[in-house]
Amino acid sequence: MNCKVIAIENQKGGTGKSTTALNLGVGLKMHGKKVLLIDADPQGSLSISLGIKRPDELDVSLATLMGNVIDNNPFDDDFGIIHCDEGIDLMPCNVELSGIESYLFTVMSRECIMRTYVNQVKKNYDYILIDCTPSLGLLPINAFVAADSIIVPSQPRILSTKGLDLLLRTYSQVKRGINPDLKIDGILFTMVDARTVNDRSVIESMRETFGMKINVFDTFIPTSVRVTEANMEGKSIFAYDNRCKVADAYRNLTKEVLDIAAREKARLRNDGSR
Repeated sequence: MNCKVIAIENQKGGTGKSTTALNLGVGLKMHGKKVLLIDADPQGSLSISLGIKRPDELDVSLATLMGNVIDNNPFDDDFGIIHCDEGIDLMPCNVELSGIESYLFTVMSRECIMRTYVNQVKKNYDYILIDCTPSLGLLPINAFVAADSIIVPSQPRILSTKGLDLLLRTYSQVKRGINPDLKIDGILFTMVDARTVNDRSVIESMRETFGMKINVFDTFIPTSVRVTEANMEGKSIFAYDNRCKVADAYRNLTKEVLDIAAREKARLRNDGSR
């Protein structure tokens, strides 16, 4: 089974990373894909959005698994994974991961700990989505090293888009130094109010600025109170309100992500046949 690993990251908070990880994951599952979500943010937002009310009380989380990798303790593929009601799997996270990030500075091959975990479990999945913490510290770098590609959710706001330069610099450093096959699948605009001149102009400007070098998804995620309501219920937007405009948007995003993967596979087949 060929598994694609996607890190979802923007170092600015509040751009919809966890919402995108959850709804893209469920969207891929609806296309028959086996999906693991990894919550790599010590705030545990993704875990909470999947109905884990008190992630800090969990006995096993991503911090446990990364600790096992660091200490070279063996573990089963399924250890700590929660099988969620909507048919996707979750490796949850809590505040203990902050301690692991601090400890990583003393560890050999500190950037590769998450990749070791992902490489053990990826044979069981078609897609693994990593919801990153809003920073550019060792945890997101671990996610970039573990990933095949990155999706960058961004609000159409000047401050949100300015931070992309720093993220792209980190991406380039990881690609150059540790993970040469890492790609950016695209910039995804979230919380968009298409009625406003500002949102439309920022999106157009970003397409002109980055469009030649980096894909900007055709799909954008509209702003809607339904997203907040779904998160509070611990459900995806599909389970909460399958007919709303946000559900339609995530359906379209899922198709774009699947199309990117299909083009990559076709290119690899063509390269292999030469």
